[in-house]
Amino acid sequence: MPGDEDYYAILAVPRGADPEEIKKAYRRAAMKFHPDRNPGDKAAEERFKKCAEAYEVLSDPDKRARYDQFGVAGLRGAGVHDWQHSDIQDIFSFFGQDFFGLGDLFGGFAGGRAGPRPGQSLRVLIDVKLEEVLKGVTRTVQVKRRELCEKCGGSGSASGRRETCRTCRGQGRVQHGGGFFRVVTDCPACRGAGSTIADPCKECHSQRFVIRQRTIEMQVPAGIEDGQRIRYGGQGDAGEPGGPRGDLYAEIRIESHPFFERHGRDLLCQVPVSFTQAALGAQVEVPTLEGKEPMAVTRGTQSGDLYRLRGKGLPELDGRGRGDLLVQMVVEIPKKLTSHQEELLREFTKTEHKGVLPQRESFLEKLAGYLRQENAEDKKKP
Repeated sequence: MPGDEDYYAILAVPRGADPEEIKKAYRRAAMKFHPDRNPGDKAAEERFKKCAEAYEVLSDPDKRARYDQFGVAGLRGAGVHDWQHSDIQDIFSFFGQDFFGLGDLFGGFAGGRAGPRPGQSLRVLIDVKLEEVLKGVTRTVQVKRRELCEKCGGSGSASGRRETCRTCRGQGRVQHGGGFFRVVTDCPACRGAGSTIADPCKECHSQRFVIRQRTIEMQVPAGIEDGQRIRYGGQGDAGEPGGPRGDLYAEIRIESHPFFERHGRDLLCQVPVSFTQAALGAQVEVPTLEGKEPMAVTRGTQSGDLYRLRGKGLPELDGRGRGDLLVQMVVEIPKKLTSHQEELLREFTKTEHKGVLPQRESFLEKLAGYLRQENAEDKKKP
């Protein structure tokens, strides 16, 4: 993903543009830089990819909010595709062929619509616990996807016989208009097949495809971030006979944790300690993703102080290195005291001479100076 991009400028829309404006702008831009309209033009191809990336972010409310507040840097871990290093056909697969209408407008996308139509890509949502992010996990998901009918082999015909379509004369495509702005679409009579069925298959009712539920094992790698997508090639809907399958995209959702707050590969945990432990120092146990860990609290610890346990955070997605666990001290003041405890504390207050509470003493000195200055200014007023 680029380091600094103005997605609004790429699509030529104002920052307050509504979703429909963004969608229309993307279609205009995609048409302008479409590879079929700019054959061999690498600059147009890169521009086409930038438009896809811009639309992916601005069409998603969550990603758009992150981008508006933090720029491209705020999209880390949001699952934005790196279209700059992807194949053009991935864009059509990701958004769906029907979204663009561009392949039809220019008579077919080179390398994509020249052969049998590929299957559509599918998406699933996978919930993952923070502990599972530490080492990775395997998930078994149930996916309903389109399969070629086994009974007729995807022909749609019980006998396998098909007749040449009279509307398109076997071409599968019909043309409207002329000149540069001709529009080529699938034949409405045969739906692009170029032939019609005389005896429909009873299993798929001439549709050539049936819906089947499949069980798929998906590997979620260690270090995955919330919102990231994992692509599993060839696990989507079946394409037309001879055409490739679509892909399966798994979007990862990290469950909230009762102890830890994630900051990249680092974790933050708040641990309460008594004021006597904070004042005198103590050995306490803190939670980690791998169990309890002993930690020494030094004398004079203040509420909010941070301790760092190195290597107790989450791993990088590439497996290189591991983050830290930041332990924030929360000094707890008792709300109820026994008479004996109260008596001891009152005795302690008598010993709070200079140097015991330096921050409070500094505050009181500043406050006294401030009040003296205010009184002096009030006396000067008529």
